[in-house]
Amino acid sequence: MHAMQYELTLPADYDMDVVRGRVARVGHLLDDWDGLGFKTYLLRERGVHGSPVNQYAPFYLWNTVEGMNRFLWGGAFQRLADDFGRPEVRQWAGLAYEEGGAVGSPAAVAVRSRRRIPEGVELAAVMEDAVGETRRLAGEDGAVLAAAAVDPHRWELVHFSLWEHDRPKAEGDVFQVLHVSEPGRGALPRGRQW
Repeated sequence: MHAMQYELTLPADYDMDVVRGRVARVGHLLDDWDGLGFKTYLLRERGVHGSPVNQYAPFYLWNTVEGMNRFLWGGAFQRLADDFGRPEVRQWAGLAYEEGGAVGSPAAVAVRSRRRIPEGVELAAVMEDAVGETRRLAGEDGAVLAAAAVDPHRWELVHFSLWEHDRPKAEGDVFQVLHVSEPGRGALPRGRQW
């Protein structure tokens, strides 16, 4: 499992209906993408759920690196780069994935939390804690799914969760979910990834 996200931060007065319209037109194009676990088309709107910015920030869990590379180099990502400029693409190695009690329900919001892993900690303990937090999030009422991943270059841990209502029981940046493409969600390995 491999996690990926890019963020397009837009001007404060940007009409976010442009992003909504784009997702409505093209979101279905990844509904059967080979190698993709799921892609969530995410939006943060200035002033909504405490967001200080307007932002389009899709989050992906990939079953295969080949599927991810085909997306990045095969033309789909190029269309986004042509329209908005080429964003930095963040990637994390998968640590854990769990489905929640609301799996199968439409997701209303997503929560993403990123934090640095400090020097001097036992890495195995930090990763086990991340697995435990993934289980906890997935067990909360309204959770659709939860995942954790790590970037060993930046030593950054990310937790990601989807919720069927707009009252998530997770802390972090809250995003509106515009669409979910999930052709390989059922094939994502559950639990601890090592």
